[in-house]
Amino acid sequence: MIWSNMETLDREAFRKIQLERLKKTVPRVYNNVPFYKKAFQEAGVEPGDIKTLEDVSKLPMTVKQDFRDNYPFGLFSSPQEEIVRFHASSGTTGKPTVVGYTRNDMDTWSECVARMVSMAGVTNKDTAQISFGYGLFTGALGLQQGLERIGASVIPMSSGNTKKQIMIMKDFRTTTLISTPSYALHMAEIAREMGVDPKTDLNLKFGLFGGEGSTEAMRNELIDSWGLFATENYGMSELIGPGVSGECEALCGMHINEDHFLPEIIDPKTGKVLGEGEVGELVITTITKEALPIIRYRTKDITSLHYEKCECGRTTVRMSKIQGRSDDMLILGGVNVFPSQIEEVLLNTEGIGPHYQIKVFKKGYLDKIEVDVELIDANLLDSFSLLEALRNTIKGRLRTVLGIDAKVTLLEPRSLARFEGKAQRVIDMRGAK
Repeated sequence: MIWSNMETLDREAFRKIQLERLKKTVPRVYNNVPFYKKAFQEAGVEPGDIKTLEDVSKLPMTVKQDFRDNYPFGLFSSPQEEIVRFHASSGTTGKPTVVGYTRNDMDTWSECVARMVSMAGVTNKDTAQISFGYGLFTGALGLQQGLERIGASVIPMSSGNTKKQIMIMKDFRTTTLISTPSYALHMAEIAREMGVDPKTDLNLKFGLFGGEGSTEAMRNELIDSWGLFATENYGMSELIGPGVSGECEALCGMHINEDHFLPEIIDPKTGKVLGEGEVGELVITTITKEALPIIRYRTKDITSLHYEKCECGRTTVRMSKIQGRSDDMLILGGVNVFPSQIEEVLLNTEGIGPHYQIKVFKKGYLDKIEVDVELIDANLLDSFSLLEALRNTIKGRLRTVLGIDAKVTLLEPRSLARFEGKAQRVIDMRGAK
């Protein structure tokens, strides 16, 4: 289902709308946000210099540290009396990233999410169970308001209390599950322990997963665990929350709401703008936000953009599945390694469960990597020959994909930590003393 005719405009219509909105956004931040005025002046650019969409490349970029440096409200372009909602990141690595919304921003946000859930096939006949944590995190409330906009019934479960999640899911005949991929897999484990078959005893049709990166192998694991149609969506608090983009039923990339977000792909090392289909770092400018418009935000996510019309009928640009994050990339002895590469190998190996952890450490002056992964069948631990054969298979596949050797440790089922929010997959101990 296509929610809005704004999703089917021709390319020139999109460009016209984007330029009009960019020309309004740039002077807004220049005149109301001291940080941007200074950044513009240092870059030697003024609002009047923006005459074409390509001129956005003249503007300075924004990074996450800028939010922390201007904590809490230094990047806001609206007075506090116009702010009707605040959200913030967890702030586990320092000051939290604080975001705010005017009434118009809230309307924009719910519209973007309404489009996103409609892309996945959800309608007003569905019941959606939101298993994201509620609170300052944008995910849960953002999804709720978009689902309510299309008329879907919402169960605001939050994360945790997994056995109750399964009970409610069964009793309320939930058709749509919203959570992180890792928590969804954990929920499926608990369901089976409770004697509930997720495929036959429940009514799930759709899974809208986000909040953390995942691979196609992870999607297949989710489908195999739940028997649902699994889609991925993309967003971040700094930009708006969920609703920046999402997958349609064709599963050929995530459609970006281009009338609200202007995307670019850059070379993460040089900052050079790359062309259609080229892989690089996603940079997004918000062009309709009032409280917190952001100019050329470096997301750190590695992807590519594709502009051809989708078979679903939408003409919005699609971003490919996130390959990794430029700041998550591990450099081991001069070799670039993305955790997603390791996940792809593990989840395509028979006998291996979906839960794993990557440890990086120093041995002398050399970088070393260890991968801990759970077995599906604990009985395999009783057979040294079968265990070694499986371990060597995984090591060989990792060596082929990564170009380096990794130590592989096979663990009993359910021995690694489970996460109700974003999974902590990588522990880098090279800086530990």
